[in-house]
Amino acid sequence: MNPCDTLSFLTVIANRKQTDALLFALPESGAHLLHTTYAHGSVSVGTLPSVLGFVPEKEKAIITCLLTHEKSEAVFHLLTEKFHFGQPNTGIAFTMPVEQLSY
Repeated sequence: MNPCDTLSFLTVIANRKQTDALLFALPESGAHLLHTTYAHGSVSVGTLPSVLGFVPEKEKAIITCLLTHEKSEAVFHLLTEKFHFGQPNTGIAFTMPVEQLSY
C-alpha cells in the first residue's frame, strides 16, 4: 500500500482572529506539517446583508496541513464544535486525498 493512500491534505480558511487557537488545536488532533498564509477577502457587503447582520471578516488565514484519513473526522468535529464552523462567517474546511494532488 502506498503511504499517500492514507493521507489527506486539509485546507482551513478562517478569520485571522482564530489563527493562534487553530494552530494550537490542529496538531493536537493529529495534523502535521502546518502552513499558514494570511489573506485579505474580497467580499463586499450591500445594505440589505449588513442590515441582516451579515458582516464579513476580510482578514483571513489559510491553514494547510496533512493528516491521516482516520483523523479527518475528529478534526472536522473539532472545527464544528470548538470553532463553530457550522455557523455563518466563521470558516470553511475541506480535505483532498494526497494521491490526487498535483503540481
